[in-house]
Amino acid sequence: MPSQSASAASGERVNNAANPNTSTSPTDTPRVSPRGFYRVVATAEMITWALLIAAMIGKYALGAPDWTMRIAGSIHGFVFLSYCVSTVVVWTDQRWPASKGILGLLLAAVPFATVPFERHVDRKGLLSSQWRVAPAGGAPQNGQEPARTAAERLLAVILRWPILSAVILVVFVALLFTILLNAGPPTEWFN
Repeated sequence: MPSQSASAASGERVNNAANPNTSTSPTDTPRVSPRGFYRVVATAEMITWALLIAAMIGKYALGAPDWTMRIAGSIHGFVFLSYCVSTVVVWTDQRWPASKGILGLLLAAVPFATVPFERHVDRKGLLSSQWRVAPAGGAPQNGQEPARTAAERLLAVILRWPILSAVILVVFVALLFTILLNAGPPTEWFN
C-alpha cells in the first residue's frame, strides 16, 4: 500500500480522516446540484422581477426615461427564459409529475413566485443534492441512473460537458430572446 505522500505525488486523492473534504476518487469533482442550480435561477428570476417592477414605477410614476424599461425588461426577459429552461432541465432530471413542471413554468409569469415554488418542491423532496441522470459516457454512480428517454439523453450530454452546454444554452436563450424581441410585445403578435 503506497504511503499518503506517494499517493499525493502521483495525483491520486487520498481519503484523510482529518480532512473530510478529501475523496478516494480522482474523478470526484464538486458539481452544481439540481437543488443549488434551481435555487440560484429561481432567485435571479425573482430579483429581475423586482428590477422590472422598479423600472415600471420609475417610468410610469416618476417619468424615468424609456431606456430604463428596455434594460430592465431585457434583463428580466433573459432570466425569465433561463428560468424556464432550468425548470425543464430539473423537471426532467428529478422526474417531477407533469403538473409540478407545468406549475413551475406558469409561476415564472407571476411576480416573486419562483422562490416560493423552489422552496415548495425542495420541502416536498423533489430537489436532490445530486443529479439522478448519469452524465453521458460515464457509468452511473451513487444512485444515478442511465438516461432512458430522449430528454434524459440530452440532459446526460449537458451533465457530461457542463461548461460547453452552458455556453450553448446561453446562446439558445439569447437567440430565442432576440426572436421574441423582434416579434414585439405579445399583445401585438396577432394584430
